[in-house]
Amino acid sequence: MAFIEVDEDNFEQVLTKEFDKNQIVILKFGSEFCDPCHALECELEDVDDEFEDVSVLMIDTDESPDLAEQYEVYQLPTMVIYKTRTHILYHREGVILSQDINKIIGK
Repeated sequence: MAFIEVDEDNFEQVLTKEFDKNQIVILKFGSEFCDPCHALECELEDVDDEFEDVSVLMIDTDESPDLAEQYEVYQLPTMVIYKTRTHILYHREGVILSQDINKIIGK
């Protein structure tokens, strides 16, 4: 499954749709000009390719500053992993390896 680009206009709709499919949802906050953000994307590609029940939503903080504020994003990249709509497994800044992401989501 490919990454899903979201912004402030479609975020809630896309998030709800992915939870309705019983997906684990990973929010990746970044910027086009952030090298560590691109490194995290490479790790998330491995996770996304390996697991069908994981959705990766990409949020550009330059285009969606209100979402970044809502999720308390202070550094880039920041990743939030939801198990369910009300259960956040992980919220952290920085790059993390795909095998560590797999451990967090229980794969």
